Amino acid sequence: MLTRFPGPRYRELAKNWMPTVAMRGTVGAVGLVWATDWRLILDWVSYISGKFKKDD
Repeated sequence: MLTRFPGPRYRELAKNWMPTVAMRGTVGAVGLVWATDWRLILDWVSYISGKFKKDD
């Protein structure tokens, strides 16, 4: 029953919307990093975290 629920029409619609959903998700993630404490999040990125050494 669950395999028939989405049906071929809805599977095709979902396949067509995937690039839009991925792009909006990416923009949302970048917006979240921009709106929050960007250094806290970017400290987890190995290439970028080396640029911001803390002075202890």
